[in-house]
Amino acid sequence: MRKEWINQEVAGSETGVLAPVAEAMAAQGGSGVSRRTFMKAAAGTGLVLGFFVSAGGRFAQAQQPAKPVYQPNAFLRIAPDNTITVLVNRLEFGQGVQTALPILIAEELDADWAQMRSDLAPAGDAYKDPNFGIQMTGGSNTVRNSWQQYREIGARARAMLVAAAADAWKVSPDQVKASKGMLTGPAGQKASYGQMADAAMKQAMPETVKLKDPKDFTLIGKPVPRLDARAKSTGAQQFGMDFKPANTKVAVVARPPVFGAKVAKLDASKAKAIPGVIDVLEVATDRGGRGVAVIGTGYWPAKQGRDALSVQWDTSGADKVDSKKQMAEFRALAQKAGLPAKTADMSKMKGAAKKISAVYEFPYLAHAPMEPLNCVIDLRADSCEVWAGSQFQTFDQMAVARTVGMKPEQVTLHTMMAGGGFGRRAVPTSDYIVEAANLAAAYKAAGKSGPLKVIWSREDDIKGGYYRPSHVHRAEIGLDAKGNIIAWDHTIVGQPIIVGTPFEQFMVKNGVDSTMVEGMGEPYDVPMNLTVHNVKANVPVLWWRSVGSTHTAFVMETLIDEAAHAAKMDPVAYRKKLIDPKHARVHAALDLAVEKSGYGKKTLPKGQAWGVAVHESFNTVVAYVVTASMKGNTPKLHTVTAGVHCNTAVNPLTIAAQVQGAALMGLGMTLPGAAVTLTDGVVDQQNFSDYTVARMPDMPEVTVHIAPSTEPPTGMGEPGLPPLAPAFANAIAKLSGKRLRKLPFDVAAATKA
Repeated sequence: MRKEWINQEVAGSETGVLAPVAEAMAAQGGSGVSRRTFMKAAAGTGLVLGFFVSAGGRFAQAQQPAKPVYQPNAFLRIAPDNTITVLVNRLEFGQGVQTALPILIAEELDADWAQMRSDLAPAGDAYKDPNFGIQMTGGSNTVRNSWQQYREIGARARAMLVAAAADAWKVSPDQVKASKGMLTGPAGQKASYGQMADAAMKQAMPETVKLKDPKDFTLIGKPVPRLDARAKSTGAQQFGMDFKPANTKVAVVARPPVFGAKVAKLDASKAKAIPGVIDVLEVATDRGGRGVAVIGTGYWPAKQGRDALSVQWDTSGADKVDSKKQMAEFRALAQKAGLPAKTADMSKMKGAAKKISAVYEFPYLAHAPMEPLNCVIDLRADSCEVWAGSQFQTFDQMAVARTVGMKPEQVTLHTMMAGGGFGRRAVPTSDYIVEAANLAAAYKAAGKSGPLKVIWSREDDIKGGYYRPSHVHRAEIGLDAKGNIIAWDHTIVGQPIIVGTPFEQFMVKNGVDSTMVEGMGEPYDVPMNLTVHNVKANVPVLWWRSVGSTHTAFVMETLIDEAAHAAKMDPVAYRKKLIDPKHARVHAALDLAVEKSGYGKKTLPKGQAWGVAVHESFNTVVAYVVTASMKGNTPKLHTVTAGVHCNTAVNPLTIAAQVQGAALMGLGMTLPGAAVTLTDGVVDQQNFSDYTVARMPDMPEVTVHIAPSTEPPTGMGEPGLPPLAPAFANAIAKLSGKRLRKLPFDVAAATKA
């Protein structure tokens, strides 16, 4: 259905039917959009409404994009059968945006939720993020950045439907009522949206619309079933891994064991003898490396062929990272001041009544989504078609075009449903997409044609790079006799994520990668002197769900808890004393979690203890109050009570699901074996047998409580992760007397605080 729809609209644009009918409007709500233009498409197919964002966002300004080009990619279609299909300009990979964004349109459209459908938009200028100016899914920005955008689309469509009905019934628009997909006139006239859709297409697009007051919401803020729930629960949902056009051949790639290494000697004779193996081709891989692709009639013969390869690798030009040596170097470097990120007077440190000194270590982490990477690519003479679960459609489309020697408009990139990602599908280098494009070009040069499907195995995924960076933190905190923090000296060592990417211009300041230090200091009113050491290593690194907050929240919240213990104060009371009053949302989230958990009031079972942590990331605050116990040196998490402040909760069901999933993923960071290590440049882990992820038996009871608000929504995909591990660690500290300084947890090796 998707392909036919897109082709139909492209044909409409070629005949000049599609045209902008409203002037650009000023940005509202601080979205970062400087100009917006709405458009409508061909009549006769219902009401089709499009939207164009001229590049006025932060990224767009930094990149100086080309002039706006109107595209016939509609965001909204009201069909004659009364179904309403919304094109979602993001990737859906479990976070619920394929429901949340249609809710925004349906609310302002006054549609019946039973009418709503959704589909994922292909790569296109019309679908660029209103703030960043590129089409992307990341930073928990989907609902936040499209809050105004999608509501206006719904409001304009509603206004056009009302105007069409008013014309048909010879009444004024204010006499027409729109509700649950039906239009009603003053004399009892009735028409469905689908019946009036063609007539609505003939109406002028309103330049301005009045959006609903939050008190009038009927869908926003209510628990709304997900549009993709039935398909996913019945197995009908097609993910990227499921997609295979006719005549598709499957490729797997033998990648060098050390990042950037090359092929020294190849014997493919045994591989080519495997039934079903079509060809063996040397291909460029990420970071300047070279690999060997085996192409077969299906995955199994291709994999068997790869297993049969005889490859000698040239690793002489590649640096070989060793995790143990790297951590030792990081610890040594942390003893020295680095690039200044925050400055504060440290003169009071010498006179401190009490001091806390700590060194924290964090390993590399793999994203390990349930669906490994995959990409279908069909390179033709003058065009290229790609199907992938892309988080960075704009980057990936351009990368394919650059790799195969075409213009971006010659590349069609279809956004496929993805089974998780956590950042791994948002790579500025487009590594796995570029690899597929290089393979397609080599396949074509070998005289072959047709679609290729490149599949990564679980082993490929774990060993394939782009990890959460490893870090070391060194902290020295001085407290006065009353337990007040009078000086906090802190140094972070690690690989920067943003340096060398298109985001560097506005996310790196004076050499400091903002993602490395996010979450340090605030919301606490403490005098912090913070410095950073940027290190280079031959290990590809990337954002991982909640980015820098994966480590900074753990450090901040365990140290604050330790300071509370040193001050002989309740950890909740101590936090509230230190949290600046301007952070009212932090207070609200913490108070909510405390109240709902029964903290300080409820008697826990013998052997259990409370743990508390609160953290703000992506403009959303999540506080956790947990209960835990110990059996020997093995900790067990029992309950998690969450207090969430994300401003307007568009869909409470999705928010609860995101917090539950993020809490489990945060718990996974603490489990033994949750680390990626390297020996002589080679990643040691290869599958879930030696890289731990949280499993069903690890799942605690999680209850989620959302603070009420009518302010524009903030991010929700990631903020539930950071406070879980520190809350758990703080409970363990009460039970064992040990302060955990490393992830994953090793209580036996920890020393008494």
